Amino acid sequence: MAFRWSLGNHENFALQIADATNFYITEKNRNDIKNGSILRLTTSPCKSTDRYTFCFSEFLYDLANASRDITFAQEFINLDGISLLTQMVESGTDFGDLLSFTLTAFVELMDHGIVSWDTFSVAFIKKIASYVNKSAMDTAVLQRSLAILESMVLNSQDLYHKVAQEITIGQLIPHLQGTDQDIQTYTIAVINALFLKAPEEKRQVRLQFAHTNVIRSPTPINDEMAHQLYVLQVLTFNLLEDRMMTKMDPQDQAQRDIIFELRRIAFDVECEPNNSGSIEKRKSMYTRDYKKLGFINHVNPAVDFTQIPPGMLALDNMLYFARHHQDAYIRIVLENSSREDKHECPFGRSSIELTKMLCEILKVGELPSENCHDFHPMFFTHDRSFEEFFCISIQLLNKTWKEMRATSEDFNKVMQVVREQIMRALTLKPNSLDQFKSRLQNLSYTEILKIRQSERMNQEDFQSRPILELREKIQPEIMELIKQQRLNRLCEGTCFRKISSRRRQDKFWYCRLSPNHKVLHYGDLEESPQGEVPHDSLQDKLPVADIKAVITGKDCPHMKEKGALKQNKEVLELAFSVLYESDEYLNFIAPDKHEYCVWTDGLNALLGKEMTSDYTKSDMDTLLSMEMKLRLLDLENIQIPEAPPPIPKEPSNYDFVYDCN
Repeated sequence: MAFRWSLGNHENFALQIADATNFYITEKNRNDIKNGSILRLTTSPCKSTDRYTFCFSEFLYDLANASRDITFAQEFINLDGISLLTQMVESGTDFGDLLSFTLTAFVELMDHGIVSWDTFSVAFIKKIASYVNKSAMDTAVLQRSLAILESMVLNSQDLYHKVAQEITIGQLIPHLQGTDQDIQTYTIAVINALFLKAPEEKRQVRLQFAHTNVIRSPTPINDEMAHQLYVLQVLTFNLLEDRMMTKMDPQDQAQRDIIFELRRIAFDVECEPNNSGSIEKRKSMYTRDYKKLGFINHVNPAVDFTQIPPGMLALDNMLYFARHHQDAYIRIVLENSSREDKHECPFGRSSIELTKMLCEILKVGELPSENCHDFHPMFFTHDRSFEEFFCISIQLLNKTWKEMRATSEDFNKVMQVVREQIMRALTLKPNSLDQFKSRLQNLSYTEILKIRQSERMNQEDFQSRPILELREKIQPEIMELIKQQRLNRLCEGTCFRKISSRRRQDKFWYCRLSPNHKVLHYGDLEESPQGEVPHDSLQDKLPVADIKAVITGKDCPHMKEKGALKQNKEVLELAFSVLYESDEYLNFIAPDKHEYCVWTDGLNALLGKEMTSDYTKSDMDTLLSMEMKLRLLDLENIQIPEAPPPIPKEPSNYDFVYDCN
């Protein structure tokens, strides 16, 4: 190529894709070139890096764009270009807008993973941190600085300690209170990185307060911000993991004092001194109260908290509920302790199982998924969001228990319903805990049953082969039922109004089908009848066997003849005619849409044709749905297989068959 174009020193030139990427063509990526791609001849990466190196201040903008190319980046790094960039930053020289290009080039070069993050000096870290700590800083510079700090923290434990000395959560909060969504996203990413790399002893700091302003940002939340909020939510809830995985020590007096506190608040009793009454009497009193509190082990309820998960986290939630929602706590305990044993909702057992369930729903203890964007805004609106979440849920559990009229045998069933209620409410992404509570109020047990039935029918209609086959089998029966109803209505008859082309006159005529479905009887009336008109009083007859067709709408003869009626859309929709013999018609205008559908369906049924009215479709959907629900009633909570079970092989002999002879 160089020879054809008379280019000397071919190593000074290279091909580049002429698009937004400007990637160089190399032996590694040459096979990725698509047909029709436009290539440009340009200086080689080596020559370009030389040019940028010696004319740095003039070509920083081009450098920022070119650094995305791995081939260029390799050449630039080989020439110690990274050191030149860091020296410019460390020097602190104020070179205006070019600083953002410098930091952009640095970020792009480091993203290739060629250079280790551990190679940077404390001076460089301090300089980058100073850009973040400044109250007024160029948006592009701030964004790149936050990205650099995040990468430092995530890629090096040593750099985490150095960055943590320069940046605090409090210094990052002002960036969350602005309106720039990119800055907010990068700030949350830095908070997440600092939190993720923090030593265990420092992870107990609550971070929810830092996020309230992000959620209330006037800008819509994009996927990247949603992911960072999701990560922050998971990391925050992982603070609960230690308590969730901590067993209660039945001999630990401090832990046992919490149970005593629950008893004291519920029954308004003070801890009796050791010399008050006999030991047996006090044990009996404690056992009675612990039973009322709903613990499994009435003698030593501390044993209930030795199961992990949820461990001590369940006891923490119970104590929070008792102290911060005291009225609701006392009402639930006393209300259940006054019921029959089999109908009481055990508060202690319910709290333990509910805490375990909430940890599963919120994935407490799990690492964040890389691609998940699922976060719940309400958890960023309260310092003790998980505990408040529990308080709302335990009251929901007690309410659902009463709605289901549950007994102790129904405990697991109630927990399943409560889980579904919570999951459905969370799916709606409530913005606050109050909104979450309001959504739960609309998800009563009765409503859950309706939703289940509706979803089940929709799912089975489209997915389950046995259900589709059942529908196909039932449909002809339903259609026959609708047909009989239509014919019965024709036998009862209908009064039709005669309409003149000149003006509307109060003249009527009546038509009805004979009980044997063979003849239409019709005739004029002086006035509108109060009930059915007997066959004897109707002078005219039309044998059904003579009917050739049923015509509707504008094709009817009486609609073509009468100009005024032809222009009346309402009348057009109610008009139909019966064609018999050669060119004879019996013309109708139904009193309303319902009668129109009944008569056109009935006449089509007499002729052996399909009933196609909207009324028939509506009846079919309603009756078919009801019939399907009735037939599937006995299969509640039983999974219907997608395919029929396999037919077993024939036995080797039939000796087991009883011979009646």
